[in-house]
Amino acid sequence: MIVVENLHKHFGGFHAVDGASLEIRTGSITGLIGPNGAGKTTLFNVIAGRLPPTSGRVLMDGEDITGLPPHTLFAKGLLRTFQIAHEFGSMTVRENLMMVPAQQSGERLWNAWFHRGRITAEEKRLRDKADEVLDFLTISHIADAKASQISGGQKKLVELGRTMMVDAKIVFLDEVGAGVNRTLLNTIGDAIIRLNQERGYTFCVIEHDMDFIARLCNPVICMAEGKVLAQGTVDEVKNDERVIEAYLGTGLKNKVKEGAHV
Repeated sequence: MIVVENLHKHFGGFHAVDGASLEIRTGSITGLIGPNGAGKTTLFNVIAGRLPPTSGRVLMDGEDITGLPPHTLFAKGLLRTFQIAHEFGSMTVRENLMMVPAQQSGERLWNAWFHRGRITAEEKRLRDKADEVLDFLTISHIADAKASQISGGQKKLVELGRTMMVDAKIVFLDEVGAGVNRTLLNTIGDAIIRLNQERGYTFCVIEHDMDFIARLCNPVICMAEGKVLAQGTVDEVKNDERVIEAYLGTGLKNKVKEGAHV
């Protein structure tokens, strides 16, 4: 679904992404790991249109999408979440979901004046869809809570729920487990697996928790210093000498093999 070819993103003399090339297969849950500063989030930002690349290109289903703005990629079914959830705190959880679909009738002043029936019917459909999403994610009990008042893990679930309000093809999840307790992280993992298996979502996941990566992801891609260092199954990548050195230095190989988080 996604092909990244020799992608570069420079900030002055700093090469945050330095010739990265990779593929994300349709229907996969691909893990993207690497030490802090490896260029993972910058790569996401370039793919998702938040940053223009210095050079290289990105293809989606064979179409060159390099440099397209986020709203255009959103319409094509490419979505991303963030390390820190971006909720509308004064709105309820349900309302946060209902506002996601674009081109709603109520956004046009003419319709607000003369087509109230159309707006009411559309809002009911959106409310029903939002309630379906909340039920899928097992968070119906917070539907009417202000988004600013729910926990960090619940906010990550709401962000995942936003992707379900439209016809997402591929979702880029940036550190979905950051600051999330183990119980909620398992709930998030369950939802990702179900969306992948039951609804055909393709995912690419940045995450530092290798237990989470091992449970969800195949293949796994490791980046370091802006480049793709290794890719394969989680065990293949975890035991790759180059990956171990990038994270910890060659002297700690055995600790990684014994299951240390990276």
